[in-house]
Amino acid sequence: MVTTAAYGTWPSPVDAALAASHDGKPEFVGTVGDEIWWTEPRPAEGGRRALVRRRADGGTESVLPEPWNPRSRVIEYGGTPWAGAARDEGGPLVVFVHHADQRLYAYEPDGRGGPRPLTPVSGTGEGLRWVDPEVHLDRGEVWCVLEEFTGDAPTDVRRVIAAVPLDGSAADDRAAVRELSDDRHRFVTGPRLSHDGRRVAWIAWDHPAMPWDGTVVMAAEVTPEGAFTGVRPLVGDTDESVVQVEWDRDGSLVFVSDLGGWWELQRIRPDAVAGGVVPTTRLCAVRDEEFGGPLWRIGLRWFRLLDNGLIAVIHGRGTTSLGVLDPETGELVDAVGPWTAWAETLAVQDTRVIGIAASPRTSYEVVELDTATGHTRTIGSAHRDAVDPAYCPEPVIRTFTGPGGREIHAHVYPPRHPERTGPEGEPPPYVIWAHGGPTGRSPLVLDLEIAYFTSRGFGVAEVNYGGSTGYGRAYRERLREQWGVVDVEDCAAVALGLADEGSADRDRLAIRGGSAGGWTAAASLTGTDVYACGAISYPILDLAGWATGETHDFESQYLESLVGPYAEVPERYRERSPVHRVDGLTAPFVLLQGLDDPICPPAQCDRFLAAIEGRGVPHAYLAFEGESHGFRRADTVKRALEAELSLYAQTFDIDLPDVPRLELKP
Repeated sequence: MVTTAAYGTWPSPVDAALAASHDGKPEFVGTVGDEIWWTEPRPAEGGRRALVRRRADGGTESVLPEPWNPRSRVIEYGGTPWAGAARDEGGPLVVFVHHADQRLYAYEPDGRGGPRPLTPVSGTGEGLRWVDPEVHLDRGEVWCVLEEFTGDAPTDVRRVIAAVPLDGSAADDRAAVRELSDDRHRFVTGPRLSHDGRRVAWIAWDHPAMPWDGTVVMAAEVTPEGAFTGVRPLVGDTDESVVQVEWDRDGSLVFVSDLGGWWELQRIRPDAVAGGVVPTTRLCAVRDEEFGGPLWRIGLRWFRLLDNGLIAVIHGRGTTSLGVLDPETGELVDAVGPWTAWAETLAVQDTRVIGIAASPRTSYEVVELDTATGHTRTIGSAHRDAVDPAYCPEPVIRTFTGPGGREIHAHVYPPRHPERTGPEGEPPPYVIWAHGGPTGRSPLVLDLEIAYFTSRGFGVAEVNYGGSTGYGRAYRERLREQWGVVDVEDCAAVALGLADEGSADRDRLAIRGGSAGGWTAAASLTGTDVYACGAISYPILDLAGWATGETHDFESQYLESLVGPYAEVPERYRERSPVHRVDGLTAPFVLLQGLDDPICPPAQCDRFLAAIEGRGVPHAYLAFEGESHGFRRADTVKRALEAELSLYAQTFDIDLPDVPRLELKP
């Protein structure tokens, strides 16, 4: 029986502990012989990642016990942290990066010993870090990206492609690490070796460009001794983003480029790879869809080549699908299934493609497509309903109109409960979610954090504001020099659009976001009167500080494109920063911060709190020991969700006796 109750007061089985226990998703799928491996989150185990193995007989087991944590910190966001190889004797060999010390380790899961270190520890700056490994048993090496700090500043760093001996001889000797590339470029991805072992390719870029702005594909010959010679650029430029390269069996190079305005698959012929003018061929008919995405981490893969000549691709506009492309005809056939979001990781095994996908009704799971039969099945991290699906939200894909008539894409989740409805004629409160990045997007997937609010009678709208990926380069570049303007305007347009049509209560609008989304939330609260309150997590609050040494190397010049050249427009950095706009802040807020965050450091929060002191703005600041950029521990996620809900309840005058009350300071 459905009864009427005030929005925000509905009883829900989706509590903060439940949402926190399902935080995170499987990542970095790969094959080791006949086995399939990936990493999985363990929120209850200090937020570590586990390495999971699916044996050929279908059995699944966690390979590494606590405290082992396969997670890289290269460019702070990391990337592919492991690689494996099947051996004729002794079972598989896996190499992984351990988060605690960032060393490479080798492990034989079918042997008797534990992981053994392959790389040394450096006392300089943040030391030595590794990512995107590939195991070469025939050479007795693992090839990967080396990030080496040369001083104490976050920008005192160099990156090269390196070869690490598998025999452990480099564990105490940095000199035993063989550098394969020079450090002419600030950033590099891991090497991709051709099938005949004679050529290698990788992606590189330099400040101030981000990898979605402009990258170049580098190529070289590989000598019998394993050295790189004849290093040269093939394709790419400052205004062309290439995000993945792979060698085909015929010696051609397949890559993803956005030169035409969308990330598309292209090919370089074998003879063109050798040198001279490099003509390219588009492999799929022109369609307004993305076949790639932003290279936030090293080693992401949106396509894989199958032995039969077909190509498995992740593609889409807004949402994504797994498809199989025939490069000879351009025909693209999508896999059958409910999934609307595919993570940027793929593996292939014979005629099978393995990926990680989710839908509005399922969390991320490991999925296998057999291209020979067209059959799909879940083979790992299978979704299980944590609660009755009737309590989970039903999203609506919407397009709103922003300033100047521009389109704004959003996912709208109205309140949903099987036994409650709101008072007739009364619109519900709504929370606008601003995603991080800002070069990113909100995927269309089941998220128990959203259900935590919608099942209680709050609406949620995820805004893929101008600057988001998934809608082509032109949409992405709406944010160029307009960060703090376009994102704020687009979120406000969605919020007010919902209110104007009667879907949301104009007086009960809130905004929340983390990282770059935290910036948008803070900029919205200090620059508009749209929202009654907001939740700001691990944010950027002071542009000038962030641009002059307060963040890590990867994003240290990101604001040059998002805001403008600091040397030319310093006043713009001050004018847009929430820390300098507190005169316009009246709405209550909660500020959530990890104390070990190297990307958006606590110093930014400290300055912001000092600026509002004595202004009478109700607020709370929760700082979490041991948390970095993005919360991973179950107890942290639980506390953060409860604090956010309490803020909304107090602001909107909703009585929630079952939620710990957040103490707001004036």
